[in-house]
Amino acid sequence: MRRHVFEHLLRDVQQVNPYFRQKMDRAGYPGFSPHQKVTVALRMMAYGSPADSMDETHSMSESTCLDTFQQLCDTIVQVHKDEYLCEPNQEDLNRLIRKTEDRRFPGMTGLLDCMHWDWKNCPTG
Repeated sequence: MRRHVFEHLLRDVQQVNPYFRQKMDRAGYPGFSPHQKVTVALRMMAYGSPADSMDETHSMSESTCLDTFQQLCDTIVQVHKDEYLCEPNQEDLNRLIRKTEDRRFPGMTGLLDCMHWDWKNCPTG
């Protein structure tokens, strides 16, 4: 991800969600920075990394990673829902149907999970 995109995302989530502002922990030390929190959540999304693997690279516990991931997802939906997460209209559906037919995948529009296709980097649970 390019730096300016990351900084824009970070700025957006910090303005909306206080979870992404750095706070002091109970011992009086600074907690995880907003940069660290967003980086961990994005790595989990991008690479399908389990939360417990972040302890080794970022010294963040599994529960904190899961909280951070959930907070980031909820905040992104809250911030960008109206612009990017809208239901397709008829024109959008017609365009998608034409595209799937052109690529010889008729009927794919209703199969958003596409579970019958093997994907090289598809994370498995």
